[in-house]
Amino acid sequence: MPRLRRFACLLAAALSAPLLSAAEPAWRVVWEDEFAGPALDWSKWEIEVNAFGGGNNELQLYTDRRENVRVEDGRLVIEARRDKPGIAGTQREFSSGRIRSKRRGDWLYGKVEVRARVPVGQGIWPAIWMLPSDDTYGTWAASGEIDIMEIKGEEPNLLWGTLHHGGPWPDNRSSGAQYRLPKGSFADDFHTFAIEWEKGRISWLVDGVVWQTQTEWNSTGGAFPAPFDKPFHLVINLAVGGGFVGAPDPSTPFPGRFEIDFVRVSQQY
Repeated sequence: MPRLRRFACLLAAALSAPLLSAAEPAWRVVWEDEFAGPALDWSKWEIEVNAFGGGNNELQLYTDRRENVRVEDGRLVIEARRDKPGIAGTQREFSSGRIRSKRRGDWLYGKVEVRARVPVGQGIWPAIWMLPSDDTYGTWAASGEIDIMEIKGEEPNLLWGTLHHGGPWPDNRSSGAQYRLPKGSFADDFHTFAIEWEKGRISWLVDGVVWQTQTEWNSTGGAFPAPFDKPFHLVINLAVGGGFVGAPDPSTPFPGRFEIDFVRVSQQY
């Protein structure tokens, strides 16, 4: 092919090719737990002991007993039991577990993924959520709360994702949506619950698919994107009862097992 004609063909091909967009930032894992050891990793987690209903009129007593929180067969198990536990002179009908990463894992923005399988039953309330590590903008909910996953045990195919913001209680607000699993329930198998949290934008995902995005919220303590512009930590718990789900009934199976396969936190670079 003559050189001039070859140059013309190459030029035409270049002009007709689609423009390449700038590469999207990649996610890099900065913190994770695969629960591969014999016990909970204390460098990453704290077990909360609470005899006062978790702030939501819950019925359980949160303990650090192995019956309620343990690592077993490569998974974290949080187990709710009807066993009348007692702590510091307080006795309740139910026991369960709650862990948090505060001061061991605190992040500003990122992708948080938790692969888990939930228990079922009236009055059972598994949750994966985030709280501010400091109340920079005021007490709850002026400094925010990010609920990655909440499920009612009596509706195990329905996932709730919610932001809490606004002013201190009782002037708090919430915004969010629900996602219904097309087939089966979140108790049948493990699913990956996640958020992608960026400045001014939070998206919720199930098994890698975005199902909700929020870009509007507020705090009486600061200008947007407050309160979701400060470090938060992760909380994983299994509640029994409370205003969100109501009390267990005779059909509720105990013990109820909330199983977590892994937790991964990634940030963009």
